[in-house]
Amino acid sequence: MKTIINYLAVLLLTVVAFSNASAVKLDTKVQTVANLKAAFEGESTASAKYAAYAKKAKKEGYSKVALLFEAASKSENIHATNHSAVLEQLGEVTPKVTPKFEVKSTKENLQDVIKGEGYEVSTMYPGFIKTSEEGKVTLATISFSYAYKTEQKHLALYKNALEQLNSGKENTLASLYFVCPTCGNTYDAKAPKRCGISMTPSERFITIK
Repeated sequence: MKTIINYLAVLLLTVVAFSNASAVKLDTKVQTVANLKAAFEGESTASAKYAAYAKKAKKEGYSKVALLFEAASKSENIHATNHSAVLEQLGEVTPKVTPKFEVKSTKENLQDVIKGEGYEVSTMYPGFIKTSEEGKVTLATISFSYAYKTEQKHLALYKNALEQLNSGKENTLASLYFVCPTCGNTYDAKAPKRCGISMTPSERFITIK
């Protein structure tokens, strides 16, 4: 009798553990969908904002910074498109976005994007990737990872642009950018044969000049 009771106790604990694991997995899937929508909104807004920042940079005579903003705008649009595609695959509706932002001086705009990209690299995307992995939402993990790796490059490019602008050396910035249509990866001046993130051949890269 004691053996049977022990067996039932173990069985009950196993069922409870399985139920809890299933609940956690379900919660992470639900959270991943919410994260995809948040990321889509963020990337859509960034794309529109960077395009506006590019126009401001041109107006202020910073053509090289304008090119960087244009390339980044294209890249962010690719990220938004990827996030939207994953939502569609999951049977979810992509939210409508009305971008809201303020255009200031080019120096201030660069400071703004450095802050935004820094948050995405240090906090947002690492968290989104972790949750999607726990929920085994592979397509979301891929889309988040594409954006995360690209934003790391954007952050470095923006920091360099601000440094050169402050030093009066804006003219030393790149006059040519290449954007991978698959993941948004951004290269300045020269492009490799294949994207270092998605392995997309350079023949498909979008040229910004």
